Amino acid sequence: MGARGTKKKTTARGKSKAAPDNRLRNILLAVGAVAGIAILVWLLWLATRPAEAIAGVEQYPRQSRGHETGLEIPFGELPPTGGNHDPVWQNCGIYEEPLNTANAVHSLEHGAVWITYQPDLPAEEIAAIENWARGQNFLLVSPYPEQRSPIVMTGWGVQLELDSIDDDRVGQFVERYRVGPNTPERGAACTGGIGEPLS
Repeated sequence: MGARGTKKKTTARGKSKAAPDNRLRNILLAVGAVAGIAILVWLLWLATRPAEAIAGVEQYPRQSRGHETGLEIPFGELPPTGGNHDPVWQNCGIYEEPLNTANAVHSLEHGAVWITYQPDLPAEEIAAIENWARGQNFLLVSPYPEQRSPIVMTGWGVQLELDSIDDDRVGQFVERYRVGPNTPERGAACTGGIGEPLS
């Protein structure tokens, strides 16, 4: 009888020591779970929050996207930011001559950013534009007759007029809109079309 009573007391003591350890472990697990959820919520918020607007960017939503062979789009004050275009895209790169706008618009649909400039800009300014773009993918660079601003950056549905390639917004625009959220055909090529760029 005495031995059984000792056994019961020992078992009861063992349980009372284990209980605080289990509670501590459960508290730590709960704190870890809450911290993990908080980190996931924060990362999700970072990924989905609206991007801060780039000053001067004009938005042109709901562009048409039809393909038309032999389509001629006349030059104007600004390059188009979308719309019906040629079935063949312009190979991305640097060009010294104006491009067929209908082919360049198709490249925009694939995610290219088109940097155009007034043809009568000083040679050193044109060289600065070309040097800035050299070696980058999904960029088109070309003169654009009749445009009203020295430099215009165009993506699908977005546009920014600039006075200089040294403007900080150039890099911001390219980072945001080159194969960015507005791209209708993300994953499509910017090579294998028409044109032989300088680089």
